[in-house]
Amino acid sequence: MELVIKRFDRLTPREVYEILKVRTAVFVVEQECPYQEVDGTDYDSLHVWLEENDNIVAYLRVFEKDKEKNMVQIGRVLSARRGEGLGAKILEHGIEAARLELNAESIFIEAQTYALPFYEKFGFKACGEEFLEDGIPHTPMMLEF
Repeated sequence: MELVIKRFDRLTPREVYEILKVRTAVFVVEQECPYQEVDGTDYDSLHVWLEENDNIVAYLRVFEKDKEKNMVQIGRVLSARRGEGLGAKILEHGIEAARLELNAESIFIEAQTYALPFYEKFGFKACGEEFLEDGIPHTPMMLEF
């Protein structure tokens, strides 16, 4: 399994296609949630994924949320294969990339509420009230270093 970390302008056309394919498969098709998946944030994101046999098996993106506070946001966290610990692996790599590549002092996420215990294992703490996004309950969370 290979870890890949790239800014958007370094992605190949094939990589962009594979990223959008896996994100759509998980967030639009699997979760039955039609929404504008291609949202423009990708241009300014650091894309982090695990790849095996030319397939993305886990993915997330990291982008600046508040430059003055050195706060970044992690989003689109996914594992294409459940029960293998890939979600934890990609989140660990995403946190490390946020710190090393973007000099983050804190990381903000909008976690799907059912996944709060998963994020809490990494030190994230709820920092706001639950809200609905595209019909799915989310909770804002923060990790500070």
